[in-house]
Amino acid sequence: MFVVIVGAGKVGLNVARSLTHMGHEFIVIEQRRTRYDLLRPELEERLLFGDGTEMWVLEEAGVVRCDLVVAVTGDDEDNVVIAQLAKLEYNVPKVVARVNNPRNQQTFDLLDVDATVCAATMMISMIQHELPSHQFVPLLSLKRENVELVEIEVSDDSPSAHVAINDIRLPDGVLVTAILREGTALLARGSEVLLPGDQVLCLLAPGRETDLIRSFLPSRRPEDVQAQASIDIIAE
Repeated sequence: MFVVIVGAGKVGLNVARSLTHMGHEFIVIEQRRTRYDLLRPELEERLLFGDGTEMWVLEEAGVVRCDLVVAVTGDDEDNVVIAQLAKLEYNVPKVVARVNNPRNQQTFDLLDVDATVCAATMMISMIQHELPSHQFVPLLSLKRENVELVEIEVSDDSPSAHVAINDIRLPDGVLVTAILREGTALLARGSEVLLPGDQVLCLLAPGRETDLIRSFLPSRRPEDVQAQASIDIIAE
């Protein structure tokens, strides 16, 4: 596999090192002269100086024959441009992009980027997971596989409380995978009975969150639950 990595910061460099260990071919594009000079002894001919948002730089890197473009600069605008060029101009099979500001996630989604990574969003999800006030937490989205992993609480008035998993009327496209109870993870076996306060991990198709919330938290408005789960990050 041949990979074009745009951005030689800590993320890009570690991706390059991992690809080296896995035996894949790659080239890294870096536009900061000091960073380029610093990494040149390690990466040698696999490092290209230039602006990855410029078409001629991407072409010099070999984008026309690459299998994957990884856009991991520290600037979301640059990553959007790189992803757009890779997808629309060069028909690169797979594009992975770094999202620095969660507010920009929708832009990457509109470009149909195959996968995005946002450290801030991941951190927020982990924080929400530890906060008892959050009854619904989106944990992971696998866009290519068209599936999401969410955590939802079994409320006192939930129709699922004191009911075995096999007997729960789940919305279509929802699968219960695990139960978190008093700090312990339990496999979601069919005979396992859900208790009020349980945190349930569910796989579901995108767009089924509202149905799931209605099923587990009937006294709450789905919009309010989802709004509470969306902690806004103020960009610098």
